Amino acid sequence: MIKVSDTAKKKVIELMSDDGYSATDFVRVGVKSGGCSGLSYDLKFDKEQKEDDKVFEDNGVKIIVDKKSFLYLIGTTLEYSGGLNGAGFVFNNPNANRTCGCGESFSL
Repeated sequence: MIKVSDTAKKKVIELMSDDGYSATDFVRVGVKSGGCSGLSYDLKFDKEQKEDDKVFEDNGVKIIVDKKSFLYLIGTTLEYSGGLNGAGFVFNNPNANRTCGCGESFSL
């Protein structure tokens, strides 16, 4: 399961609307190779669910995750930070042993 904080929900709804997506569409969350710690997070909007996707809904946000990425993201909370150090989505992942300074990559 992936959780969505209240601040992330507000920003997701705003950005989806700006990009022409509706509340019935999905936030696709994934993991790919790369970044300074070995793995990096991938977040985008999607209108279609694929056969091997896991589907979750938390805090009114529909999330899809491919089967491979799901193993890395179990228990993660998606948050949004608008602080002085830069605005953006933050993945609070309890499975990550090490993260980089920017928070965009991790290792297990």
